[in-house]
Amino acid sequence: MAFEQWAALPWVKSQKDKIQWGQLTGSALSIAIAEGVKQQNDLVLIVTPDTPSALRLETELEYLLPDNPVMVFPDWETLPYDHFSPHQDIISARLATLNTLKNEQQSVLIVPVSTLMLRTAPASFIYGSTLNFKVGDKLDTHHLRSNLEQAGYLNVQQVMEHGEYAIRGSIVDLYPMGSVHPFRLDFFDDEIDSIRLFDVETQRSDEKVDKIELLPAHEFPTNESDVERFRINYRDKFGASSEQDSVYMQVSKGTWPAGIEYYMPLFFEKLATIFDYLPNTTTVMQLGDLEHAAETFWHDVNVRYENRKVDPLRPLLAPSELYQPINELFSNLGEFARIRLSQAKLPTKAGNKNLNVSELPAVRIDHKQHEPYGAFIEYVAAQKKKKSRILLSVESDGRRESLLSVLKPSGLKFKEFENLTQFTQSQSDVGLIVSPLEQSVVLGSKPSLSIITEQELLGIKVSQRRRRKHKYEASQDALIRNLAELKEGQPIVHLDHGVGRYQGLQTIDAAGVITEFVTITYAGEAKLYVPVSALHMLSRYSGGEEASAPLHKLGSDAWEKAKKRAAEKVRDVAAELLDIYAQRQAKPGNKFALDSQSYRQFSDSFPFEETDDQRNAIEAVLGDMQSKLAMDRLVCGDVGFGKTEVAMRAAFVAVNDNKQVAVLVPTTLLAQQHYENFKDRFADFPIEVGVLSRFNSTKEQKDTLEKMADGKLDIVIGTHKLIQQDIKFNDLGLLIVDEEHRFGVRQKEKIKSLRADVDILTLTATPIPRTLNMAMSGMRDLSIIATPPAKRLAVKTFVRQRDSDLIREAILREIKRGGQVYFLHNNVETIERVSQEISEWVPEASVTSAHGQMREQELEQIMTDFYHQKYNVLVCTTIIETGIDVPTANTIIMDRADKLGLAQLHQLRGRVGRSHHQAYAYLLTGDAKALSKDATKRLQAIESLEDLGAGFALATHDLEIRGAGELLGDDQSGQMQTIGFSLYMEMLEQAVNALKNGKEPTLENLLQQQTDVDLKLPALLPDDYIHDVNARLGMYKRIASCANLADMDELQVELIDRFGLLPDATKNLFSMQQLKMRASDLGITKIEANPKGGYFEFSQNTKVNPSFIIGLIQSAPHVYKMDGANKLRFAINEVNPRERLKMVTAMIADFEKKVSH
Repeated sequence: MAFEQWAALPWVKSQKDKIQWGQLTGSALSIAIAEGVKQQNDLVLIVTPDTPSALRLETELEYLLPDNPVMVFPDWETLPYDHFSPHQDIISARLATLNTLKNEQQSVLIVPVSTLMLRTAPASFIYGSTLNFKVGDKLDTHHLRSNLEQAGYLNVQQVMEHGEYAIRGSIVDLYPMGSVHPFRLDFFDDEIDSIRLFDVETQRSDEKVDKIELLPAHEFPTNESDVERFRINYRDKFGASSEQDSVYMQVSKGTWPAGIEYYMPLFFEKLATIFDYLPNTTTVMQLGDLEHAAETFWHDVNVRYENRKVDPLRPLLAPSELYQPINELFSNLGEFARIRLSQAKLPTKAGNKNLNVSELPAVRIDHKQHEPYGAFIEYVAAQKKKKSRILLSVESDGRRESLLSVLKPSGLKFKEFENLTQFTQSQSDVGLIVSPLEQSVVLGSKPSLSIITEQELLGIKVSQRRRRKHKYEASQDALIRNLAELKEGQPIVHLDHGVGRYQGLQTIDAAGVITEFVTITYAGEAKLYVPVSALHMLSRYSGGEEASAPLHKLGSDAWEKAKKRAAEKVRDVAAELLDIYAQRQAKPGNKFALDSQSYRQFSDSFPFEETDDQRNAIEAVLGDMQSKLAMDRLVCGDVGFGKTEVAMRAAFVAVNDNKQVAVLVPTTLLAQQHYENFKDRFADFPIEVGVLSRFNSTKEQKDTLEKMADGKLDIVIGTHKLIQQDIKFNDLGLLIVDEEHRFGVRQKEKIKSLRADVDILTLTATPIPRTLNMAMSGMRDLSIIATPPAKRLAVKTFVRQRDSDLIREAILREIKRGGQVYFLHNNVETIERVSQEISEWVPEASVTSAHGQMREQELEQIMTDFYHQKYNVLVCTTIIETGIDVPTANTIIMDRADKLGLAQLHQLRGRVGRSHHQAYAYLLTGDAKALSKDATKRLQAIESLEDLGAGFALATHDLEIRGAGELLGDDQSGQMQTIGFSLYMEMLEQAVNALKNGKEPTLENLLQQQTDVDLKLPALLPDDYIHDVNARLGMYKRIASCANLADMDELQVELIDRFGLLPDATKNLFSMQQLKMRASDLGITKIEANPKGGYFEFSQNTKVNPSFIIGLIQSAPHVYKMDGANKLRFAINEVNPRERLKMVTAMIADFEKKVSH
């Protein structure tokens, strides 16, 4: 069979052997390497000409060699002499790989030649700096802290990334370099009692291990003696005057400037290379033209060195100190046995072996042909006749089902197999597997094995999207109300006393009971101490800028009046909300029919695999469309996360059911790109797509309008012209609105009026307050796409003062790697001058400019030219905010970013990073001292939100900063400003519920009151249990916000896991909160108890049966008596506070048994 030839592959027998394998086309390359590796016992080093071929090989070899370790030694992913350091995860992977090489057998190491040329830290440093811990080791935490700092680990409050550690009492969290997981060490005195893995996102631990290994945190040493060596070497190399250089000064202080890795030789006597780590018996496989690739890279390094060595404050080391020159590289390679791998046919001579491999003929299934399956059916029949075999390969289980569906009409049946080996060992002549093999190939002849990939068969590239475990907590309430990020001096709302300023936590001994209080100052320096047991009374103030937040006076009636006014307004808003809701419920929507066969054909033509979030959004939209109610769904997802495909699926279903679709976009440029994308996506289907924008001539616009009215146009894309009064549709069934917050008030009102008539799908990357608030109050359906596409990296964001050198550096970095740059300058009057400046600063760049005041045709031409890479720098206004998608533009520089709103900043940053390259955003400001507090806060927010999918969380920041504006009309923002967004939303939610149940909302029932409990016992999180004040405050709020007893149990488990066993005071805190929840449910508003007795205070609508209370008093008049109409007093004699708690809990249990029905 076809694999028999591989068993006879020539292999090197000694270090002197040099042989070649030829004719390795398609997937034959990976298969040949895999079969060769199986036949020997030593490490195989595969050197590739570039990174993409290394990554492809890694994927395919991991599949073909499930029992052998396959590693790629990662590149730093920075440019030579860069001012950026590699990501910690990359350093971690590099150190882990180097550390394991000494023990590897029958394994594969793949390295691109440029990475191979880079010198590395010597093995003695890595092996000598590695720390090992195991259960039972004796180690005091002071000694441990010292060891970790020597190894370069960073002390943090909460461990999130490689190279970090946190010590909390007897618990130590560590994220070792080279480890996939972080670990939690639990000490008993000075002995390690247990080591467990934990999850960075949830901070919960699970599986136990016996020992762990900690590699150093950097590829260079960080202890004092090595820093001193660096200082001496630096002065020797660059002269005594170099002591003023920033690199020298920072390292001297023990901080590591970005790009310090390019000074690594100064930390060591001599650097090593990867070759120094390899066993002598290693076999090297060389792929492609390595000589040319190495020479190109060496040339680039030298050019970059020459360009950058001119900076006197950042002197550079010569290229040969950091990289192996060409002659050294190939001399080192010559020390090992080598096999060259070639796609070409080799001449016949000793040491050369051509494999029996050929290319697959054209077998593509083409639905545009009269007989789409003709070529494929003929090929299968011919191969069967020759007793040859055929194996189809797809990338995922989903694609397998899709391919089987496509093949159904052909009548061909393919048996499914687990993997390639299972098929080759079977007797089947045709089969189907799920594998990452990318290219088709025919192995052997008479008989042969044809491996046909889906790409070859269907003519599409399927980019499998990585399935990330992305835990998205859709609790908008938690995002808004969490107090964990509250800082001293920030506004905070107390339900009874109004808006004050938070001044931190304070522990007070009140009559012998230790209690922790939140301190709040009000007007006139009045202080209010709120016990943590009453934290449900507090919420963050997020109604507008902090500086303009009110400061109420304790004891005045201003707050009560403000709440009353807000309650009245809230009632009107709730009524309007319910009115829209009722219209939607009463007025049937277009109950769309779904033609499964044609829809499957359309969805199968999508050239990617949907992310889970995207699939959920699509299912939700289709569910809405098939229901009898009108759809009003908001799909929120970051730029480029796949919202457009959701819209296209919805559009297809609507058109397929003979309805028209309007796609409303905010700008002409976006209309044009959407038009081209829709035309392309619907090209194979009988669906007419049109566009209505200022890029069209008057005649074209008139023609489009006529077609819309006659029903000859199925989908029309346009700007606000689409919803003008004089526009007529034949039968509009679906309106898709892209970026609703970019439209003006009048257009929004028009969209609002359409809501009851047609199905509406709104797409947004950053929901504005209106859309977010509507979604929060349950009046609109919300789908969130938070999972990024495959290989998408977060945009690195920097806030910097404007500087010509920085601008030149940023532009050069991008254009040197073949990319493009947006330079945003939002002033039409000075844009040409700035464009000229950039041309002078960066003569290597080709610069053009674009703004909204240009003639339409000129603007369109410039954008088209930029898209086709005629220019690599576009100086522009915010016209690009919702502009066309340019995948090669991966750097954006925003001039005077402090003048832009947060939604704009987020949207503009989303213009870059739309491919798998690392993208950069530079937010340039004027004088940092002159920035307003609000601008500083905006910039800090955007800089900190680097996570992909952070747009939804960003909207809540937006609410806080811009003012939580227009809910259903413009006069609501004043109410939010007065009482704060959180309280406003709580009142609105209660008002909606009251009106739904036929009750008139009042101020009392708008504010959900929790029971006030005071049992004179210590109930707190001691500061020696949770040291960090913010973490403690956040945890108090989480305990106070638990919705049910199950949530509380879960929280207790988390606390024990993260901070150790609960102290008694913390057990009391949980018991009190449980008591509150049960009492609130019974309609008890207050419980108080001291050593002599106490009382229960009941609300007017208490669930406790009055006859039960009367029976209590009659049976024990010396214990129970009524005090007024709603207070039951009781007498006890109990000094022990825990026993008091038990007695009160028992009484609550008795009340629960006697509830009025």
